[in-house]
Amino acid sequence: MSFPEIAEIQVTIVVVPRERFSFTRESLESIYEHTEYPFKLIYVDGGSPSHVRDYLVAQASEKQFQLIRTEHYLSPNRARNLGLQQITSKYVVFIDNDVVVTPGWLKALVECAEQTGACVVSPLICQYLPLHTEVHCAGGESGVRVDTKGETTRRRIIEKIYKQGRQIADVRPQLQRQQTGLAEFHCMMVRTEIFEKIGFLDEALLNTKEHVDLCILVAEAGGEIYLEPESLVTYVPGPPLEWTDLHYYMLRWSDAWEQTSLKRLRDKWNLTEDEYFKNKYKRLGWRRDMTIISPLVRKAPFGKIGDRIAGKILRHMDKALNQFLTTRYAKKHLQNPPIMSSTQQEKPVMTTTTGS
Repeated sequence: MSFPEIAEIQVTIVVVPRERFSFTRESLESIYEHTEYPFKLIYVDGGSPSHVRDYLVAQASEKQFQLIRTEHYLSPNRARNLGLQQITSKYVVFIDNDVVVTPGWLKALVECAEQTGACVVSPLICQYLPLHTEVHCAGGESGVRVDTKGETTRRRIIEKIYKQGRQIADVRPQLQRQQTGLAEFHCMMVRTEIFEKIGFLDEALLNTKEHVDLCILVAEAGGEIYLEPESLVTYVPGPPLEWTDLHYYMLRWSDAWEQTSLKRLRDKWNLTEDEYFKNKYKRLGWRRDMTIISPLVRKAPFGKIGDRIAGKILRHMDKALNQFLTTRYAKKHLQNPPIMSSTQQEKPVMTTTTGS
């Protein structure tokens, strides 16, 4: 495939950790195998284990991309901001390190943005294995709804994902490029100039609803969000596949990080603390329970009563360990204020090379 000459590469891909490191190779190799449209790549490595670190150093040298590494774990928006500070291109693609792309994915995103003037473009995002078979997000809705009844005014968050759980073979023929209200950070392309209006990504949102926050800000700034179903990617969630994933996974989905994020979302948008928030608070730690605790309980040969007892013990241990991990991390790494401007708060180790 040939492309018109581009004096300057228009797209920088920023890869960041999502919840584990054990899918690093598969994800990165898919980008280089299936992306023909010219791009630069910045890989943000937040404290990966030594074998992943060494792999990324070797790949950065071989493929000539920029590698930014910190020796400690990073929240997703912190990692994205470290990459964003290096961007000079017209567009930035944020993509998680557990995403597999398909041929033509990037070209379709760029064409959509160029032809529509879109500020944010989302591919059609699938989930789980086998790859590219089940829909995770085909656009959606985001925003703040204001309900007034008498003298009472309630502000409620809007977050709705379209087509989740449907088979790609059933829905893709019906989908077309269209304006939408929601994109997710699994993979999205953003027109870089919007950050001059809305500032850097909000690092007080440590682990959840960052995409909703960005979409609301973009809409308020007059930007449009589009779904481009000709671009297809799949995110492959855990559970953690290696022991070296567990520490980051537990921090990433910690009770403290989720509580902090939800409170930040509530305060930032002056939201009513309604059933939406109450249900979120009740379910704190559900990902750890689903991917770590419950599988361990199912493997225990104790019988039904023994399993219930073992489950209670493990969940108490999980809460205690989780509190210890997040408290220790906060003391070491969350003392500086989050990035709200172009000032860099820390000095990560960078291996800087350029290429496509």
